[in-house]
Amino acid sequence: MENTAMRITMVKKLMADGFHCQKCIDVQERLEESGYINQIDHFADYVENDAGSEGALLADYYQVDKAPFFIVEKEGKETEVYTIYFKLVKDILEKTAA
Repeated sequence: MENTAMRITMVKKLMADGFHCQKCIDVQERLEESGYINQIDHFADYVENDAGSEGALLADYYQVDKAPFFIVEKEGKETEVYTIYFKLVKDILEKTAA
């Protein structure tokens, strides 16, 4: 198991109606059911129609156009962005939980 500091941010889309997108809700439920939610260090909202929201700025910076997405920062390594939940689980969460 790696001994480096890691930070995972989940960016969720907050719709104009005040609710998160359905896919974001589904993924968060999976995280909660699996216990992996404890490995998510920060949640950021991509607020619909607010280009200045934290999630919108992150999406712009990392050039991501899907929600939810995950930003994995490991000490001394290049930041990785995951747009596919199952790939995040396989590559990061399962290994970290082991």
